[in-house]
Amino acid sequence: MLTPYTIARNLFEEIIDSSFGNVSATGLMNTDIRETDNGFEMIIDLPSVKKENLSAELDNGYLYISATTTRDDNTDGTSHRYLRRERFVGTVRRAFYVGDNVTQEDIHARFQDGTLYLNIDKKQPQVIEGKNLIQIEG
Repeated sequence: MLTPYTIARNLFEEIIDSSFGNVSATGLMNTDIRETDNGFEMIIDLPSVKKENLSAELDNGYLYISATTTRDDNTDGTSHRYLRRERFVGTVRRAFYVGDNVTQEDIHARFQDGTLYLNIDKKQPQVIEGKNLIQIEG
């Protein structure tokens, strides 16, 4: 049963949690990135996202991941009064810098069970000849 004390306590906990960063803004795109022998692997959680609402784009050295979630309201024809709604609805987008020399062919993506797996091949660093270094004193 919701009492005034319970409602106030829950509101206070939400304010404290969000103030200290314990709650993600969207609940989407929690990402792990790890280095492998051949490249980098990104594992991105995308709960409640369907593959057709997901896109990955490479532009000027940045990998952009976009995902859209929708809400299936009133699917059974009855009306509901929600007491609380926490699931994110809308579009979220993140950018990851992968380097100017990474091409689309270097990125391999797979989406399975609400998780996006991206493998990015390692590129050998380009050698820039004729660097003009400035000595810094101090």
